[in-house]
Amino acid sequence: MKNKILIAFLILAMVSCQKKENSTSKNIIKTIVQDTLSKTLGGTANLSKVPEKDNKTVELIRARLLVLLKNDLPALTKGQRFFYYDSFDLNNDKKEEYFVGFSNPYFCGSGGCSGYILNNDGSVINSFTVTDYPIFAATTSTGNFKDLIFKSKNTLHSMKMKNGKYPSNPSVQEKWKGDIPAQSSVILDIYAKKLEKYSF
Repeated sequence: MKNKILIAFLILAMVSCQKKENSTSKNIIKTIVQDTLSKTLGGTANLSKVPEKDNKTVELIRARLLVLLKNDLPALTKGQRFFYYDSFDLNNDKKEEYFVGFSNPYFCGSGGCSGYILNNDGSVINSFTVTDYPIFAATTSTGNFKDLIFKSKNTLHSMKMKNGKYPSNPSVQEKWKGDIPAQSSVILDIYAKKLEKYSF
């Protein structure tokens, strides 16, 4: 009988401790949330460890697309007015260029999709057509700019900078020989990387 009472007492004590721990945990979490919220609203929160999305880049690209596609805007539905972008320093000048791509029927066909490569200031390096994603930056360079490997119509093509531009139609460029080098950088991997899409 004493054993049964002792076991019951131990179980009751354990349940009581668990409730106290849960209550304490909930109170701690509630306090942290309230403190963070008040500091955020008051402008005193330390957000240095929070990854910052580059809204300036998104706005720069959005503004540029509204100019570049002004003649297309009336034909575009709301669901077609979005883009993806990825950054990559093509010429080792410590400034990233922007690869802008689309993935809807207005910009894409059986051969691939259209897109742009923009300078860091938003000016156009060039547009491209009939491209499948992703795009690869090769380990070689031409004129200080990385050579690119585009996939078009299920074939890899070499894209080299010439006179300040890459070719706009990869499908008519020289075919890439061999596999994509393992050291190549992957750019604008819309499907595998799950890049965020933005409206324009």
